[in-house]
Amino acid sequence: MQFETHAFPSRRSNVIAANGIVATSQPLAAQAGLNILKAGGNAVDAAIATVATLCVVEPCSTGIGGDAFALIWHAATGKLYGINASGPAPQKLTADFVRQQGHQAMPALGPLPVTVPGSLRGWQLALQKFGSLGLDTLLTQPIQYARDGFPVSQRIARAWANSTAKMSAHPDSQRVWLPGGVAPRAAARFRNPEFARTLQILANDGYDAFYQGDIARQIAQCVQEAGGVLSEDDLAAYQAEWVEPINTTYKGYTFHEIPPNGQGLTALLALNLAAQFDLPALGYGTADYYHALIEATKLAFADAHAYIADPRQTSIPLNGLLSEQYTQQRYASIDMATAAPPQAGQPPRHGDTVYLTVADGEGNMVSWIQSLYMGFGSGLTAGTTGVQLQNRGANFSLEPGHPNEVAPGKRPYHTIIPGFITKDGQAWSSFGVMGGFMQPQGHLQVGLNLVEFAMDPQTALDAPRFNWIEGMEVALETAVADDIRANLHSRGHHLRDKATATHYGGGQVIVRNPEDGILIAGSEPRNDGMAVGW
Repeated sequence: MQFETHAFPSRRSNVIAANGIVATSQPLAAQAGLNILKAGGNAVDAAIATVATLCVVEPCSTGIGGDAFALIWHAATGKLYGINASGPAPQKLTADFVRQQGHQAMPALGPLPVTVPGSLRGWQLALQKFGSLGLDTLLTQPIQYARDGFPVSQRIARAWANSTAKMSAHPDSQRVWLPGGVAPRAAARFRNPEFARTLQILANDGYDAFYQGDIARQIAQCVQEAGGVLSEDDLAAYQAEWVEPINTTYKGYTFHEIPPNGQGLTALLALNLAAQFDLPALGYGTADYYHALIEATKLAFADAHAYIADPRQTSIPLNGLLSEQYTQQRYASIDMATAAPPQAGQPPRHGDTVYLTVADGEGNMVSWIQSLYMGFGSGLTAGTTGVQLQNRGANFSLEPGHPNEVAPGKRPYHTIIPGFITKDGQAWSSFGVMGGFMQPQGHLQVGLNLVEFAMDPQTALDAPRFNWIEGMEVALETAVADDIRANLHSRGHHLRDKATATHYGGGQVIVRNPEDGILIAGSEPRNDGMAVGW
C-alpha cells in the first residue's frame, strides 16, 4: 500500500501495528481500549471500553446521557453493520407546546431539548451481537478513573472552562462539574464518585438499570423539575436499532454512512458532487479546489436541512438524492467563477462529540461516535447520578410541516456520523471527524485526502481544512495561503477572519492493508488524543 508525499509536513507520525489499534481524542481512553485488545477482547469490546472511558475523561463532549451511532465491520461475514442509538423526543413534547413557551426555534439549553439518551442501548446491541467480554469487565477502567480521579488533559480543560456559565446555572451540574465553583485546570485530578456509582450499578445490574429504576427516576425528575416533559415511561420504552448503511462510490472506493436521521447523507451528497470535478487537475489546496468543495458542501447541506428527519415519521427521497440524475442536476448549478448561497433542490422520489475507531488483528473494525451535542449538552445533570443530559432536541425544527418538526417520539436531525470505506468489497478504512455540522465536511475532506490524493492517515488529518459556516460564510485554517484566501474572496465567499476561533473537527483514521492486515492509523492533531497499537 503506497502513500504519496505532499508539500505540507505532517505533525505526527502514523501508528503502524499488526495486532490492533485504537484511535481517539483522549490518551487515557485510547489506552483503556488497547488494554482490552491485549487482554483478548475484540474490536467491539475495545470500542465500548474506550467510549465508556471517554464518558469519564472527556465529560464535556460525551456521556451515557447522550446518543451514539456506529458502523461495525465483521470480518467473519465480510459485512458492515450499522447501529442507530439516537433517542426520540418525549411522548408529551409537541411543537405547539414548545411554541407556547415563547420559542420561535428550539432552545439549546434546559429541559426542552433533552431527548431520550440512546448510547447505552447502542452498547448493548453491539456487545450482544459481537462482543466477547462482559460489561462489568469493560467498565473496570472507567469506574476506576471516575472513583479515584484522572488528570484532565489540556484541550479538554479549555472546553470544560468554556461551559462554566452553563454548568453554574444548575445546582447538581455545578456540584459535580465545577468543584470549588471552577472548572478543573489542565493536569488537575478530577474525581466523579457519583458517576462511579452509576457505572458500578450498570456493571452489576446491566443496561436496564439505566432505563428503569432509580437512575431513570432521577433523570425524569431532573427534566420535569426544570420544566420539561421527559418521563420514566419514555426511558423504559427506548430501544436502539440495527440499520442498513447507505453508500456511494468514488473512483472504486465505497463510502458508507448511517442513514437518516443522521446527517451522513450530507457527506455522500457532497462526495457525489466532488466526483464530477477533476480534483487533481484543479490542484490540491488551490483556490479552484476549495471553491469546488465549498460549493458542493453548501448544496449538500441545503438538501440535508430540507430532507433529513426521522424516517419512521416522514418519507425521505434517499434514492433520488443519491441518484446520478440528481447529482448532475446539482453539479450543473455550480459556477466555478462565483460563489452562490445554498439552496435545496427537488430530487426525484422513489418509493461537542467524541469519535473513536478500533481495529483488531482478526480484521474487525469499529467506527463509533457518541455525543451530548453542545458542551455538556443541555446543562442539566440528573440528581446524584453524575449523568449529564444531552440537548439533541435543539436540532428539531419548529417550522410547521417541516419533515424535522419536533413531534412526540420523533428522533431529531442528528449531526454525529461515523464513516467507513471499503474497496473491492473489503474493509479499507474506519474513520470519522467529530464536530457538529463540521462532520460531513470533515468526512468529505479527509476522505478525499485518503482516496483521491493517496495521503497516509496522519497526513490526511493534518491537512488544512475549510469549515462552511452558513450562507456565504466560510472559515479557512491559517495554513491556507493569503493569495488563495484573496482569490476565494474575489469569487464572493465571505471569509471568516483568521483571528476568529473556529472548530475544524476532530478526526481519527485507521487504514487496513487488505494484503497483509497491517493497520496504519492517524489521530487528530487539533485534539488531545492519540492512536495506540500493538
